[in-house]
Amino acid sequence: MKFGVDRLIADPALRAPLRGKRVALLAHPASVTADLTHSLDALAACNDLRLTAAFGPQHGMRGDKQDNMVESADYTDPVHGVPVFSLYGDSRRLTGQMLSTFDVLLVDLQDLGCRIYTFITTLLYVLEAAAQHGKQVWVLDRPNPAGRPIEGLALRAGWESFVGAGPLPMRHGLTLGELGFWFIQHFKLNLDYSVVDMEGYDPEAAPGYGWPLYERTWVNPSPNAPNLWMARAYAGTVMLEGTTLSEGRGTTRPLELFGAPDIDARRVLAEMAALAPRWLEGCRLRECWFEPTFHKHAKQLCNGLQIHVEDPSYDHAAFKPWRLQALAFKAIRRLYPDYELWRDFPYEYELGKLAIDVINGSPLLREWVDDSVAAPADLDALTARDENAWASERRAHLLY
Repeated sequence: MKFGVDRLIADPALRAPLRGKRVALLAHPASVTADLTHSLDALAACNDLRLTAAFGPQHGMRGDKQDNMVESADYTDPVHGVPVFSLYGDSRRLTGQMLSTFDVLLVDLQDLGCRIYTFITTLLYVLEAAAQHGKQVWVLDRPNPAGRPIEGLALRAGWESFVGAGPLPMRHGLTLGELGFWFIQHFKLNLDYSVVDMEGYDPEAAPGYGWPLYERTWVNPSPNAPNLWMARAYAGTVMLEGTTLSEGRGTTRPLELFGAPDIDARRVLAEMAALAPRWLEGCRLRECWFEPTFHKHAKQLCNGLQIHVEDPSYDHAAFKPWRLQALAFKAIRRLYPDYELWRDFPYEYELGKLAIDVINGSPLLREWVDDSVAAPADLDALTARDENAWASERRAHLLY
């Protein structure tokens, strides 16, 4: 199969509409061709393209910024001499100076298929700026490594943020190119938008189910996205960022495990199995011990659970990472009623709101966890309505 960038590089006819125009690239470390050449280098080597600027999203073009709310600075690319603007610095939107540097913006970002992953919000901001200023946007499409499944509550009105671009469920099941079409339709944007689609992409094909396993090298799109297994679990484990539990930052398996020094993981797992055994299907959960070198509970021994989705027991259709993580919170609340589960701190520039609510796009998940009489069936019923509605809404935008 071929990703969008590989098709653009290989086919001069695809590049023909760009001839004579000033071209910019929005990219990060995972923006590479099949032979691992960075897209900036590959595009700069095309003699028929005039590359005039580049942009980096959260974590920077180089992917060097470790945590949330750690901003990147602008700089000049030392090889190609073009300005590299940060879209996670003084501004998260394109400024007039940035817009003056290009006619067409190529977007080549590897996404994780989760609403909270900020690259999709950056895409929305790019589309809005392009619509306002008459710029063209091309998405060089890449796979959604989490595949087509849909899961999670939709973001509620008034809860929009940099981790909540619109009323999407947590796991949306679209590629970045497809999301662009949905953004344009939903927000009624008027712009010249194109997708260089993938060739030979089948999001239902085993064993990758969205990622071409054994065909393409995985490159971290952000520092704590080290592999496909993390991408599969991320729609659930990302919620840990809004809690006092460690999500494994400071370990070699971030966002594949969770725990804390003061919980008994075996009791938590037993409680989860008693409450909603179907929510544990599709993966294997293993008790583990870990000691983060930095971040939450640094240098403290934590007891926790690791989510395993990397062996033949993985069931792509049955695995529900968002429900699984919600169930873990519910089990902890039942076992330890007074546990300080929710972390109160500024999250992605949202002040005065609990991070867990910003992440989920409403307080509904937190309220369900904290309600002693609320059962898994209650959350399931509420969420299924959102999931079914999204399945219908997204259908018109599917390219594959």
